[in-house]
Amino acid sequence: MQNSQSFKLEFVVLMAALMSIVALSIDALLPALPEIGDALGVVNVNNNQLLITMIFLGLGFGQLIFGPLSDSFGRKPIVYIGFVIFIIASIICVTTESFEMMIFGRVLQGIGLSSPRTIAIAMVRDSYSGDYMAKILSIIVMVFILVPVIAPALGQFLLNFYNWEAIFYVNLIFGALIMLWFWRRQTETLIKTNRIKFTWHIFIDGTKEFITHKSSVAFTFVSGFMTGSFMVYLSTSQQIFEKQYDLKDEFPYIFASLAIAVGLATFLNSRLVVRFGMWRIAFIGTISYCIVSALYILLFFSGENPSVTVLLVFFALQFFSIGLLFGNLRALAMQPLGHIAGIGSALNGFISTVMAVPIANYIGKFVDTSVLPLFIGFLCFGILSLLVFLRLKVSKT
Repeated sequence: MQNSQSFKLEFVVLMAALMSIVALSIDALLPALPEIGDALGVVNVNNNQLLITMIFLGLGFGQLIFGPLSDSFGRKPIVYIGFVIFIIASIICVTTESFEMMIFGRVLQGIGLSSPRTIAIAMVRDSYSGDYMAKILSIIVMVFILVPVIAPALGQFLLNFYNWEAIFYVNLIFGALIMLWFWRRQTETLIKTNRIKFTWHIFIDGTKEFITHKSSVAFTFVSGFMTGSFMVYLSTSQQIFEKQYDLKDEFPYIFASLAIAVGLATFLNSRLVVRFGMWRIAFIGTISYCIVSALYILLFFSGENPSVTVLLVFFALQFFSIGLLFGNLRALAMQPLGHIAGIGSALNGFISTVMAVPIANYIGKFVDTSVLPLFIGFLCFGILSLLVFLRLKVSKT
């Protein structure tokens, strides 16, 4: 178990890099959605959102495979297997002429990328615990957020000077460099004496263990609510700013500026979480999330979009609230699961993602000519999250 005296910057940056392969595969593609849709004969532009949401479906299901396997065979070998699957999926995406096959490739990409994403969190849990674990996760998210800041601009650059296929090739090169770094520098965090003997019942046993920890289940649900509502923004942001506001050229910079709001919140959280505790900060973040959503709905209930400046202020406040949540929610869910970190991380990611994808797909259908449905979705799932917190608070007293 590491502690504050043995804190290693390289470990934090490397874990963030492993998770950032997922972010680059999602965010760099955002500017290219219309071009990919046109190239593959998509008639309904709303269907382009599936290129974003369906990778999350693969992320959710893939974790169920790789998380338990990592508890038995170690973290590092499972990361390598996941990356091989990602390579195969990327080849499918750049060679297909069918939108349906592209969706399959994106799901398969998600399955492959679920390995480094899940294992990174499990490796953090192998090494840290308690509020200090939340601090480490916040720092990781803060470093990780650099990718969403630059990814859309990178995607737009590749689109302007090359083609949309180049985005997939750059993702592969970036991933390969991270894998090389991971192979050369990162030691195995799950020692052999702590590994669970592999049996075909390992997942069933792990699931039974997981559901006995009510707080882990509860915070996993909150993660699903928050991830789902935020995923709507990810899948519709290109459509909102390019179609509703006619800001195609400015979109990468708008996306980057809003990602910075999340980064600032995670930085603040990393400074405060050990002092005030992850539960309290996450609770405050949830309340803030609900207040910002409700205020937007009250002011713009007519459905007419405000000026882009006003919208950006509301988005920035909303994403600042999210920055106080993501790292803490993961840490809160994982805290009781140190002895089954791989399975625990897998179930946490699977349940929250499987909840999030239908939420995003459903709300996204209504974000056509107005941003209002997005904030209604924010409020609904923010309230559900708040109710979970209140229920846990009552049960603790």
